[in-house]
Amino acid sequence: MSTREILAISTGRATSDGAGVRLTRLFGGAAPERFDPFLMLDEFGSDNPDEYIAGFPPHPHRGFETITYMIEGRMRHEDHLGNVGLLESGGVQWMTAARGVIHSEMPEQKNGLMRGFQLWLNLPAASKMSDPDYRDFAPAQIPKVRLPCGIEAVVIAGCFRADGLDQPGAVERPDTDPQLYDLQLPPGSDIEPTLPEGHRLLLYVFEGEVSVSGETVAKNQLARLSDEGALRLSSASGARVLLLAGRPIEEPIVQYGPFVMNSREEIEQALRDVREGVFTD
Repeated sequence: MSTREILAISTGRATSDGAGVRLTRLFGGAAPERFDPFLMLDEFGSDNPDEYIAGFPPHPHRGFETITYMIEGRMRHEDHLGNVGLLESGGVQWMTAARGVIHSEMPEQKNGLMRGFQLWLNLPAASKMSDPDYRDFAPAQIPKVRLPCGIEAVVIAGCFRADGLDQPGAVERPDTDPQLYDLQLPPGSDIEPTLPEGHRLLLYVFEGEVSVSGETVAKNQLARLSDEGALRLSSASGARVLLLAGRPIEEPIVQYGPFVMNSREEIEQALRDVREGVFTD
């Protein structure tokens, strides 16, 4: 069987969003088709409250889903639908903006470490104007597995298959079939997770380093891999890896800030809806 090969390795760029939250944009913006169905991945992590305390005041989204994985810290979500959720360490927030959500994400801590990721996942054209949805998952609701070699996997979405295990995650999304795992590899461990053929595959190493088919991916590096074949990961010194895989939608992507549609006309309509106060109707 062929193995998945690394197509590109990149590092993120420092930026800020919301009311000045410091973060690292690992990908997003130019040429989103490279990462289809994923649109953007941000990493945030600071123990300086000046870099996160202002949070993300009310803002709109249309046309995609946001997945926030909190490793450390507390963040409160509120939206125009009346949903309120507290995202705590180890928890996940999954929001389907679809035709429109206005929400805020505000820190519920004044000091200490806030660390995690936010991923933007595209929706196909047929679902972009569907009803919005919101789900909160406490840490206890997210499946975790431990392999005999000591590797631990937090299975946020999809189904984790490795070493005879078959563990469904907290979320399944039929449109893009996303697989989202937090893998913790102890020193000297290796793993061959089974992933769907044809899925776009991304690996982000946020602790330690891993070897992928003999090529090293270091801390703070994002690897984009080929869409076919087996995946073989190993780590001599230990690592923690965010694994993303999803079925490409293969439709035009037109993005303007928090709106992701299929045409410029749809973007212009979203802007008119905001101006006219009918965005969430």
